Amino acid sequence: MRALLSFSVLALVAAPVVAADPPSPILTTPEAKDVLTYADPKVARVTHVDLDLTADFARHVMTGTATLDILAAKGAKQIILDDKKLDIANITDAAGNALKWSVGPADDYKGAPLAVQIGDARRIVIHYTSSPDASALQWLPPELTAGKTRPYLFSQGESINNRSWIPTQDSPGIRQSWSAKITVPAGLTAVMSAERLTPNGEPAANGQHSYRFRMDHNVPPYLIALAVGDLAFRPLGTRTGVYTEPAMLDKAAKELSDTEKMVAAAEKLYGPYRWGRYDILVLPPSFPFGGMENPTLTFATPTIITGDKSNVDVIAHELAHSWSGNLVTNATWADSWLNEGFTVYFEKRIDEAVYGKERAETLADLSWDDLQRDLKEAPTPGATRLHGDPEGAYGEMDYNKGSTFLRTIEQAVGRPRWDAYLRSYFDRHAFQPQTTAGFLADLRKNLIRGDTALEAKLQLDKWAYQPGLPGNAVHITSATLTRIDEDRKRFDMGAAASSIETKRWSTQEWLRFLNGLPRQQTAERLVEMDKAWGLSTSPNAYIRCAWLQIAIANHFEPALPSLEDHLTHVGRMLLIVPVYKALREQGDWGLPIARRIYAKAKPGYHPVAQAAIEKVLGS
Repeated sequence: MRALLSFSVLALVAAPVVAADPPSPILTTPEAKDVLTYADPKVARVTHVDLDLTADFARHVMTGTATLDILAAKGAKQIILDDKKLDIANITDAAGNALKWSVGPADDYKGAPLAVQIGDARRIVIHYTSSPDASALQWLPPELTAGKTRPYLFSQGESINNRSWIPTQDSPGIRQSWSAKITVPAGLTAVMSAERLTPNGEPAANGQHSYRFRMDHNVPPYLIALAVGDLAFRPLGTRTGVYTEPAMLDKAAKELSDTEKMVAAAEKLYGPYRWGRYDILVLPPSFPFGGMENPTLTFATPTIITGDKSNVDVIAHELAHSWSGNLVTNATWADSWLNEGFTVYFEKRIDEAVYGKERAETLADLSWDDLQRDLKEAPTPGATRLHGDPEGAYGEMDYNKGSTFLRTIEQAVGRPRWDAYLRSYFDRHAFQPQTTAGFLADLRKNLIRGDTALEAKLQLDKWAYQPGLPGNAVHITSATLTRIDEDRKRFDMGAAASSIETKRWSTQEWLRFLNGLPRQQTAERLVEMDKAWGLSTSPNAYIRCAWLQIAIANHFEPALPSLEDHLTHVGRMLLIVPVYKALREQGDWGLPIARRIYAKAKPGYHPVAQAAIEKVLGS
């Protein structure tokens, strides 16, 4: 049973809520307590955030106000917010009366608690400025953009970085609606993860322009996202489109032309898309992730634009988050598999509907490879659990073990029954947080329904709470990748590189081939591979990443120029962190190379990527 915090139960009193939706429930069971927030939502919680901010590109700060609507228990006099290096000028009630506030001791990762003495106020106004090194924000000079003429700004909130530019309760279990006015220099366009009320902007002081946004649905605060730059737009369908810098627009629109088909396929599977538009923003190369599922506006890495649509599964993934993650959200980061595992499963179903069964099976088979890698490399058994320490799962465990769990259930009960259950699950829990315990309870009530044989067959608790991989795990195999394995075996046995026909290989086929090769190769063999397949000059960052790891393992110095080019032009962590790890593992040969290149590349990396790489390099 879940215990929900409702304003009727706790006799809560609130100011009028700006959002169309009523406040979402708060889960109060022990496993729903979020240890990565300072907030105590049982006492007082934020229900709506209204931002009025100016992007100061000279100082690299956002400055202005955040107006918070508060729902508080009767007699509550204080609200606790999350704060990470915000410069707070003052805090008032809605009438402008000063309120007392204080910032507690700071933690390097979590930031600090911001305590506001609200008294009877149920709307407060915080006047503040973000820090130039806010962990959610990356300010790019013109030379690091595609156009090279105008600066760029983008945010990345997941998991707890938005507290570095928005003073709110930064927890996925405390859903909030929001609105914003963002003022930017002339010539730049602002977009956000919400309805774009003024897509062309409106004149503001000093020749600037302001853009207004509104999100009427309650969302976890990490999904509040912003980008500012020289942006162009092209529709891809009646409710889909792509934003990017003008120089990239033609390539991006061509690569993403199936987006409308993906939305239709997703709706046919699991119910209506509830967010209005679904647009995609293709960011500069420094974006640290493949994609980010910000509502109405997926943020995407340019590394997926490879000319053959072989990597648009990233878009299927972010679209699927519109149900698993955005609609039903993990209440804490100990259960992030409820977002990512569900979404990887759903993503493959979208891929199957749009591109066919073999494409989906190829992706699922590679996902299995990644799962086996992470199970082998995980530093502790606990890092292989689905429900575990917040952000404690190793590698892509949440994604691949989670999706394998759901695929195993599908095969046990049959796809029609499973699909009906999932659709009803999303409907039942729409715009609400969820925990692993809550999901398992829902599964037992609405799918298993007392069937003891099915319960025993599924091993639900073992999947959710135990390390490792249960014996009933379903491995989907791909005929395409089986053929690639045969080519790899021929090559391993001495076949010439030129005899392997690779011209029509997709990214996934290349990854299966390269990642399956023995790490130790002779210098002559590496030269042969590079000459035959053009690996060092490949424009596909996925292929080059896989190749560079082999080259590094063999101290293959002819690949070093390619290595430096890759690390200084790609910011996606999936494609650079493994390369830095490979260099670190080569000790006195590799570590100096890694540190030299990182010093050069660091200004082009997002703060999230910088932190990850510095952890790898021990610097």
